[in-house]
Amino acid sequence: MQTSPDPQPRTHNHQPKRCHWPGNDALYIKYHDEEWGKEVHDDKLFFEFLILESAQAGLSWITILRRREGYRKAFANFEVQKVAAFNEDDVVRLLADEGIIRNKLKINSAIKNAQLFIAIQQEFGSFNNYLYSFMPDGKPIINHPEKSPVSSPQSDAISKDMKKRGFKFFGTTICYAYMQATGMVNDHLPDCDFRG
Repeated sequence: MQTSPDPQPRTHNHQPKRCHWPGNDALYIKYHDEEWGKEVHDDKLFFEFLILESAQAGLSWITILRRREGYRKAFANFEVQKVAAFNEDDVVRLLADEGIIRNKLKINSAIKNAQLFIAIQQEFGSFNNYLYSFMPDGKPIINHPEKSPVSSPQSDAISKDMKKRGFKFFGTTICYAYMQATGMVNDHLPDCDFRG
């Protein structure tokens, strides 16, 4: 008995459409597809991205992404209480750690930022509550950008407030990248298959 050819097109070679910025880098593509723009409400993840985004200042994000596991090991698996308790010996250890960006100002600010992060948790109940107090109706923003913005009125307000509280390496551009990373804003392009 003859079978008719399968009328369905073969889709296993289908390349998903995605934003342009990951290029062909496998790590960047995985980050774009699985994390970027996905809504987060977990303080541990918020702290992880605070460490990573602050380390990024003046560098490319892929530089930090490639060292993410190095940061995880160096910064106590991103346990905020442990990082907040780091002392001079830890700073010396971190300055010798090739798995991270060895910048003394950034290392010291990561420890200080951990202490300030805990203070915000105590004041607002969680860092999530604090961040979302700046968002319209306490919800994430879904944009339909032709091109990804680099800041917003919300990132201006959050970074200004955090600076006032003593946070370092967290200007409005870094803050906006942080918001994109944690899904406070979704800036996937309109035709991206990973808009969610």
